[in-house]
Amino acid sequence: MKTEIKFGTDGWRGIIAEDFTFANVDKVALASAEYFKKASRRDRRTPVLVIGYDARFLSKEFAERTALVAGNAGLRVKIADKVAATPMVSLMTKNLNAVGGVVITASHNPPKYNGFKLKGHFGGPAYPEEVEKVEAQLARVAKKGFIHSKNSLQQLVEKGTVEYIDMTEMYVRDLSRKLDLKRIQDSGIRILHDAMYGAGMNVLNRIVPSVKQIHGSYNPSFGGINPEPIEKNLAELSTRVKSEGYHIGIATDGDADRVGALDEEGCYVDSHRIFCVLLKYLVEVKNWRGEVAKSFTVTDVLDKQCEKYGLRLHTTAVGFKHIGRLMTDRDILVGGEESGGLGVKGHIPERDGIYVGLLMCEMMIKRQKRLSELVVELADEFGERHYRRIDHHITLKEKTAIMKKFSTKMKSLAGYPVTNVETIDGFKYYVDNGWLLVRPSGTEPLIRFYAEAESVEKAEKMLRSAME
Repeated sequence: MKTEIKFGTDGWRGIIAEDFTFANVDKVALASAEYFKKASRRDRRTPVLVIGYDARFLSKEFAERTALVAGNAGLRVKIADKVAATPMVSLMTKNLNAVGGVVITASHNPPKYNGFKLKGHFGGPAYPEEVEKVEAQLARVAKKGFIHSKNSLQQLVEKGTVEYIDMTEMYVRDLSRKLDLKRIQDSGIRILHDAMYGAGMNVLNRIVPSVKQIHGSYNPSFGGINPEPIEKNLAELSTRVKSEGYHIGIATDGDADRVGALDEEGCYVDSHRIFCVLLKYLVEVKNWRGEVAKSFTVTDVLDKQCEKYGLRLHTTAVGFKHIGRLMTDRDILVGGEESGGLGVKGHIPERDGIYVGLLMCEMMIKRQKRLSELVVELADEFGERHYRRIDHHITLKEKTAIMKKFSTKMKSLAGYPVTNVETIDGFKYYVDNGWLLVRPSGTEPLIRFYAEAESVEKAEKMLRSAME
């Protein structure tokens, strides 16, 4: 049975051995290489492709297969010599003035998945129009058939066409210029990092030696927990932060481009609050200016902050590729999404869980406040907001049928009058002091239900109503 290969919200993802096979990776790798070759000639960029991979089952082998195909297609390849986080690949792509990058990763998806992310020369997710051109090239590759490589990987290495490089060392040096790492190290702040068996393993404690780490060994099953840094997956981190006296717990996802945080009591601090407290720090303490970009699923507290600070706010469809585009085209101070992906001015137009985690530590030290105090301060100034999300697993057929049940004509939700409806990405229903969003996932077979309100009870009531 032929598998349809489609790029979703964040790359092409599939189930290993069912969709994500070496035969399909060959096709996607060739289509990507052909596109990047044309782009290098058009834009006069170095015909180099940067390739990295996460700690999933067969990720290294899929990355080497991509290097083999790209090298035989006429590109020079710089491939990671070990597991590399997505932001490392993006940074290396930018620093080398390479034509593009590829990361073999399924990010936070369950262990049976793997994926293929495309990176632009600017050091962020490839633009939507670039992805469309790769998909068009993929159709041509599929039509004429894949031609097997002339040279082996070893022969390409011997010729210098493919080169293994240390991306971690370059990344560590870069962060040392952008963060006050000495102050973090000397402050005595106690940091516990949950690498979630992902690509962030052995990185934070290399940047700041005092950082302690859990789940930092090779385990492609991720210990039975999906490598997504959300509350339900961080029970051990929460227990240890509180019982062992850490000031902050930081969790990074499967490819370390997303972050989750726990305060000194082991209480989960969601990505909305991380976004907001960091914006407050960047504007009020570091005196940075610029615009702000958020995805459709992010808290409306940001709207209030931008109004107070006089900052322009952009709201995009879900997918960091939309925010990354704004970060390359405009002076974006900080951009982020509900899933824990944040990009900050002066770094790269890319999510980076490691960088953001350390920036939070810098913030706590310079503001001389615990993370819990920063969260309370935010609520005192801009009002209480509580967020909840339900992921409902379904088939593709069910997904279409369920989405048809929602429309712009809904007049009330859980007894609350609907005051406005937006359809940037799914259906977002606004009520007094809250909202609910229903949208199909672009990376998994599920529908997501999101809600925010001034109380947990109200948010959960709206979710129940939508589910019913």
